[in-house]
Amino acid sequence: MSEASNDPYIPLGAPREGVRDAGPPEGLAPAAVLTLDDADEIDTDVLIVGSGMGGGTLAYALREAGAEVLVVERGGFLPREPENHQPEHMYLKGRYKNAGYWYDGRTGEPFAPGTYYWVGGNTKFYGASLPRFRCSDFTEVEHQEGVSKAWPFSYEDLEPYYGEAERLFDVHGQVGEDPTEPKHSTSYPFPPLPHEPAVERLAESMRKQGLHPFHTPNALNISSPADRAAIATADGCPDDTGIKAEAENKVVVPALQAGRVTMMVRTEVTRLLTSDDGRRIVAAEARHQGRIIRINAKRVALAAGAVNTAALLMRSATRAQPHGLANSSGLLGRNYMVHNSTFFVGVNPLRVNDTRWQKTLGMNDFYEVGETNRYPLGNLQMLGKLQAPMLKPARQWAPTWALKFMAARSIDIYLTTEDLPSLDNRVRVDGDKILIDWVPTNVAPHHELVRRVTRIVRKAGYPLIFTQQMGIETNSHMCGTAVAGHDPASSVLDVNCRSHDIDNLWVADASFFPSSAALNPALTISANALRIAPSVVDGL
Repeated sequence: MSEASNDPYIPLGAPREGVRDAGPPEGLAPAAVLTLDDADEIDTDVLIVGSGMGGGTLAYALREAGAEVLVVERGGFLPREPENHQPEHMYLKGRYKNAGYWYDGRTGEPFAPGTYYWVGGNTKFYGASLPRFRCSDFTEVEHQEGVSKAWPFSYEDLEPYYGEAERLFDVHGQVGEDPTEPKHSTSYPFPPLPHEPAVERLAESMRKQGLHPFHTPNALNISSPADRAAIATADGCPDDTGIKAEAENKVVVPALQAGRVTMMVRTEVTRLLTSDDGRRIVAAEARHQGRIIRINAKRVALAAGAVNTAALLMRSATRAQPHGLANSSGLLGRNYMVHNSTFFVGVNPLRVNDTRWQKTLGMNDFYEVGETNRYPLGNLQMLGKLQAPMLKPARQWAPTWALKFMAARSIDIYLTTEDLPSLDNRVRVDGDKILIDWVPTNVAPHHELVRRVTRIVRKAGYPLIFTQQMGIETNSHMCGTAVAGHDPASSVLDVNCRSHDIDNLWVADASFFPSSAALNPALTISANALRIAPSVVDGL
């Protein structure tokens, strides 16, 4: 366990020993990133907590709104260095892991969560897969083991913002290949990334099996084989080239360059303070440079991730709101969802796979109810090309030479099935500890998806199949802990993701999701931040 996890006065965003914390990127005015050397108090119109996909996009959307916007990030700027693209540093040495430990609420055992405190949040490490949710994901859907709840707005309501988010993040894609693809009012900004030969062979085999593989939406500005080689490990590792579009380079830095948005890094918001009647946030307390400061704000938007957003509201409890702020419904922290997810590896010992950027293919033939499945099963997408250090944590007993042999001859897939909302799956706090109660739901359909893909991949020429279902620590797709809805009795937030209880509090991360869908959530988080931005500054 890291020192930071034991000492509440050492920010968890601090990098590991030997990791240089980069300063602000070149081209930013010195005043864009604030340091309070002497003052213990600062004022702003809008405080945004978190600089990932939600907080970063919201800051960008407000950059010209006429309001003073302050983004507070727990971590610092991740350095661009050779270790960024060396998997052994990421997967074996944990070079950029800085979130300390959370705890399994059932067993009390600590685990290192799949979340990161850096400017740009988890997008620094994501695989740049930016799909839109399907129309059905916004409606009530019956699953084999329960019901996926309807959202308080429709796909059509979010659709224009999806297009705007795709432009912001330079998404490469193609409409018309996937039968489940919803209507687009605008084309993808860039054509899809072509498959490399091994992936194209898999796609052709799928088509011969009557399936509909498609080119996945990618936020990667690849223009040559050299570019593909340069970002070969960018699914799971930072990108030191700038090819990967993520929150720091596409929304946070442009927002800071606009002049009305500023940022504080290495600053952890620890508590929100309310007015006497409890209807408004008046300030936030934060740890900054080893001391507590006060940030006075007219509006507050939380985008710290579904776990940390809920935890902050719980830790801000008052005598009048003893179970946490914005919690009159009793649902704060509940309905925690991630995804049922499996790393799926098919190996042909006689065929080398020299693919550089493998994450170009998806398949949704079993995503919705169809002739062959009574209930939704989920999504297939490629993983970035696995290497031996990426496999080692899951197969520690295996010699490295064997893992290298396997990785050189494998096709690597990520399978996702929807995790359903459950009141028993929740976030709790115990002092400085975060506890996660989570038992996967909707597991049987996920196992069926794995079985079907096993048959598909074997027919494609990969006879050896290895799978690893992800556990409680794999939570990069977490959502649902402050659900949005129309009724204050059954939701935490309203349709604009504003608290039912607190007039000047919004949530801009995936905490608001009523359901998890079975696709990567990043684009939906960004699109929703664009959607709710006008309401955050309305009337200021």
